[in-house]
Amino acid sequence: MRILKRLLLIILACILIAAGIGAVALKLKDTEEYTLDEGHRKQAPGSFIALSDGVTHYELAGPDSAKLIVLVHGFSVPFYIWDSTFNYLVKQGYRVLRYDEFGRGYSDRPDKAYTAAFLRKQLLELLDSLLIQQVEALAGLSFGGPVTTDFIAHYPDRVNKLILVDPAYPDAGPAIFAYAEIVQEYLMALNPEKMIAGQLTDLKYPERFPAWGDQYKVQMQFKGFRRALVSTRNHYAEPDSVRAKYAKVETLHKPVLLIWGREDLTVPLRKVLSVDFFPVDDAGHLPQMEKAALVNEKINTFLKNLIP
Repeated sequence: MRILKRLLLIILACILIAAGIGAVALKLKDTEEYTLDEGHRKQAPGSFIALSDGVTHYELAGPDSAKLIVLVHGFSVPFYIWDSTFNYLVKQGYRVLRYDEFGRGYSDRPDKAYTAAFLRKQLLELLDSLLIQQVEALAGLSFGGPVTTDFIAHYPDRVNKLILVDPAYPDAGPAIFAYAEIVQEYLMALNPEKMIAGQLTDLKYPERFPAWGDQYKVQMQFKGFRRALVSTRNHYAEPDSVRAKYAKVETLHKPVLLIWGREDLTVPLRKVLSVDFFPVDDAGHLPQMEKAALVNEKINTFLKNLIP
């Protein structure tokens, strides 16, 4: 009995030591120092609006009477990933809206499951709050592909056209799903450098965007960022559900433009829909950045109905 007690005490001591070491490591590495509040938001461009699940950061520009284009960003990089396209379309005379999805950028990080319905509701409430009933084109980049196709599948009458740029198209859930969310968050916290470096792999020529990593660091300082990413991975939707939304959109017979960087190492090039397909040479996962002039011109042509 004494041997068993000693063994249990040793095990308990080891657990406490490991927990202590883990806590110290987290303290040293954790980038999430601040709670996102009005003071921090003052440094951000754009506007803010309170929706039912929290404050959303957005930017809306262009003539009120012009056709509206909505730009939806990818998995973790906020709306600045659309800078080139946003500015170009505004100059072309369109009304353009972009926003940070919950958990990203300067939008709130609600402590909820980041499901497809949750992010769909954010976009719907944003449009309704801005009194926008009709969207000429909804554009989704990377993870924005599933978000936009899901929205159109549920509200087909509110969107006329769809633009997809290197859209996520999952074949299976990642192995990380096997770990508890708290473990996933902890592992992410221990290696923030990996998160930053991972953004550079989306580009074929990261050296041409020297500020890319520093831009990404800003949102990492606000509490709830990692939790939002982990929750999205775990709860957004099953791969079959995401693919089903693409299939649903195809049955709607709306004009769709599919743009893809030929050298995308993040999401391998594929023709996910029977649509106008525009592969971009010499570009990775973010052709709207690496080949901005070419991609923007193609988008403008598509919007003007000049594609046969």
